[in-house]
Amino acid sequence: MKPQQPAHATAGDSTAADTAASLTMPDGQALFLRDWPNRSAHAAVLVVHGLGEHSGRYEHLAQWFLARGYAVRSYDQRGHGRTRGRRAALRHRDDLLRDLAHVYRDYAQAFGRPPLLLGHSMGGAVALRAVLDGRVEPPALILSSPALRTYEAPWLRKLASVLSRVVPNLPLRNGLPLQGLSHDTQVIEAYRNDPLCSGWVTPRMADFIFRAGASSITDAWRLRVPTLLLVAGSDRLVDPSGSRDFAAGAWATKQLTSRFFDTLYHELFNETETGRHQVLAQLGEWLRRQP
Repeated sequence: MKPQQPAHATAGDSTAADTAASLTMPDGQALFLRDWPNRSAHAAVLVVHGLGEHSGRYEHLAQWFLARGYAVRSYDQRGHGRTRGRRAALRHRDDLLRDLAHVYRDYAQAFGRPPLLLGHSMGGAVALRAVLDGRVEPPALILSSPALRTYEAPWLRKLASVLSRVVPNLPLRNGLPLQGLSHDTQVIEAYRNDPLCSGWVTPRMADFIFRAGASSITDAWRLRVPTLLLVAGSDRLVDPSGSRDFAAGAWATKQLTSRFFDTLYHELFNETETGRHQVLAQLGEWLRRQP
């Protein structure tokens, strides 16, 4: 891991005391890491962000975990944020899964024991697929509005599959309806004005998201890790029915706790105060029940 200077504060970036570094993947791609260290931490959490965003947007969530005795790490996924390279571009279809496994092992070694894993949106699909595949074995998994099903039409999903083989890294607008991020208009404006947020996707990344979500629903019965599923019932970015079907499939495993928030939007941790309080209260209660 190559140390760098602490990240400079920009729109949507961290303004509290965190540390920045880079970690080089086996294929040579360096990923930007962001740590919120805690010398008295009893456990750690690795956060995996969603499509088009970056680790700096998790400052408030990291501070919440720090106050409860956790250390926190996040990273800018390949093609995102401060990680260098073409936006949303992948060399191989499972790059994001390989990256997560490598970052997870590095953090577990540095911290001294395996961290919890938290994935939001696309990051939720990445985290869940990595767990179901046995690439990582966290003591617990937290999924926030995971992208297990999207609103895209079947023909568009098929087109993404075809294009992923022909022009895999063709830059396309992702079309995310940002007004559905949160009921807090300041969150939406901060996202729009954040130079580290990107509105791009590529066929290979889109195809990965579609496939990872669908296969995770199919493989829900394989869940072997205590998991908290937090679902925005009024989500406009991902279809919450995917989470409902995953919950139904994972019911027999006795590993899944599901919490649905019918009126909340996609970014549950960035909702207005009342909604965010409800989400964090459920998260805190579930964490207290973990061994």
